[in-house]
Amino acid sequence: MIGYVTIGTNDLERAAAYYDELFGTIGAGRFMEVENYFIAWATEPNAPSVAVSIPFDKEKATVGNGVMVALIMETPEKVDAFYAKALELGGTSEGAPGFRPEGGTSGFYAGYFRDLDGNKLNAFCMVAE
Repeated sequence: MIGYVTIGTNDLERAAAYYDELFGTIGAGRFMEVENYFIAWATEPNAPSVAVSIPFDKEKATVGNGVMVALIMETPEKVDAFYAKALELGGTSEGAPGFRPEGGTSGFYAGYFRDLDGNKLNAFCMVAE
């Protein structure tokens, strides 16, 4: 159902370097770019993608309160590795990987982080109970 998600940045070059390396860990690469404005990554051109962009109105990019991008992974180990890489690249933790709700048995395993611009993302997977 999701085609793409766009998050704002005030420093496209810095965001691009962060996401090139982070998304490279899951086999996603750049597939669409508009110089000095917009870059999108996906695992293939027709797959859902994540993009970063300088805001169209040229105002400062700000973090949306309550907005989060969730990226599906195949296993808890891949969630752990993606989360660790996000922090290694300068992201900040919003909740270490684990089952949610904490101590729960829902099968929902996720790690939450913020990118260099403060956008909130998570890596998650569903685990059979």
